[in-house]
Amino acid sequence: MSTNLAKQTDFDAIIIGAGACGLMCAVQAGFLGKRVLVLEKNDRPGAKILISGGGRCNYTNLYSSAQQFISQNEHFSKSAFAQWTVEDTINFFEAYGIVGKEKTLGQLFPVSDKAKDVVNVFTSLCADMGQELWCDAEVVNVEKVGDNFSIHLTRNGKEQKLLAPKVVMAAGGLPIPKMGATDLGLRVARKLGMQIAGAAPALVPLTITGKDQGWYEQLSGNSLFCRVWNDRASFEENILFTHWGLSGPAILQISSYWRPGEWIYIDLLPHQNIVELIQQEREANGKKMLLAYLSNLFTRKFAEAISDRLPADKNLASLSNADLENIDALIHQFKVKPAGDKGYDKAEVMRGGVSTDELSSKTLEAKKVSGLFFGGECVDVTGWLGGYNFQWAWASGFVIAQNL
Repeated sequence: MSTNLAKQTDFDAIIIGAGACGLMCAVQAGFLGKRVLVLEKNDRPGAKILISGGGRCNYTNLYSSAQQFISQNEHFSKSAFAQWTVEDTINFFEAYGIVGKEKTLGQLFPVSDKAKDVVNVFTSLCADMGQELWCDAEVVNVEKVGDNFSIHLTRNGKEQKLLAPKVVMAAGGLPIPKMGATDLGLRVARKLGMQIAGAAPALVPLTITGKDQGWYEQLSGNSLFCRVWNDRASFEENILFTHWGLSGPAILQISSYWRPGEWIYIDLLPHQNIVELIQQEREANGKKMLLAYLSNLFTRKFAEAISDRLPADKNLASLSNADLENIDALIHQFKVKPAGDKGYDKAEVMRGGVSTDELSSKTLEAKKVSGLFFGGECVDVTGWLGGYNFQWAWASGFVIAQNL
């Protein structure tokens, strides 16, 4: 491998990462007449955009606000969201041919259902404006050298060093390592004396081990609409039983608010009262067995599984008050203590990241290192499932571009 001396570039900034934040930043900088170079580790830009939403890209959420984001500073994201709104996202994409359609809970997808259309908007605009994009360019280190930053990278088997007055860290977070996820943003921040808010997998399936695992395994593939909650948050969406535990939208959502060793609770029949339903049924048909009745409310397989924990061999008329209390607790407060989660391989996003205390909420510039900006997933701003994290990526990319 050959090593070049640091080369002074004529770019206004170098953006590290061609994901949602980095691409939006490059385009918005271009609109302002600023030249940037985007460095991407993968062989093509927008890798996570392309796989998001099953390849359909849930690119924003109609109801997105600071309330759907987890951060040590719950107010930090408000400035960015005021500068770049959901309406701005919708108008931006519509201007370049992408019309959104709402699926559920405010989730907006392109009418085409093609994530590549979203990426193409950015690559086309970058090409039109002369913004440079280097793929297969892995950044190894970033250092402050006088008034410039020295970016060490490997490209096409050769080491290079580039100098630029400003750097944007849009390198994402740790999830999905096989897609090139890296801790570069966190490493650079630490090296420059910045604090990191505990990083962990988020929007991630939860695992069950030990004697209970077989119970979940037998239900693998069963999906139920439920309310899932703990003392921090509550979500109503589907859960999915798997051979290793629990997944599905409601579980992914609550995982961001769950910590190891804690319980989560599941209402298997939200908006209904199981005791009232049983009392109504037994007035009409008291001889019906509990298992048969539960099979009307759930799949037969699920009814049989929960019957292991209930007096399934009794008919409705013979259920005691104690039986009804047990049924009520099981159906409406089903308790689960996960063993852990499926880790970064299966996580949608990373929770935590560069501490918001280290950044200006108005510009996203590092307080301790002038000219260095952080945006997107590597910042301690983590959204719910359903397009929220894209809205943060677009907003943070826009905000940074205004301040380059």
